[in-house]
Amino acid sequence: MKRIIQVRITKGENYYVAECLDLAVVTQGKTLDELKDNLQEAISLHLEGEDFSEFELDPQPSVLASFELDPLDYAKA
Repeated sequence: MKRIIQVRITKGENYYVAECLDLAVVTQGKTLDELKDNLQEAISLHLEGEDFSEFELDPQPSVLASFELDPLDYAKA
C-alpha cells in the first residue's frame, strides 16, 4: 500500500498546474496557495466514497508535491 500520493507541479504562462502521478487528478491555480487548496479538494473529491485499497493507497495517505523549475529562466534575468 502506498502512503504517499505523488504530485508534479509545473508553471504555465498564467497558472500553476498539479498532476497526480498515482491518481487521475489534475488541477490548476493562479497562485501556489490556490493550487494547494484546489489540489486538496480535487483529491478529496476523487477519493470520496472509494475503497482506498482499489487505488493501493493507505487509508491515511500524504501528498508529496514536486515542483519542476526551469533553471534557464534564472539565467535570462
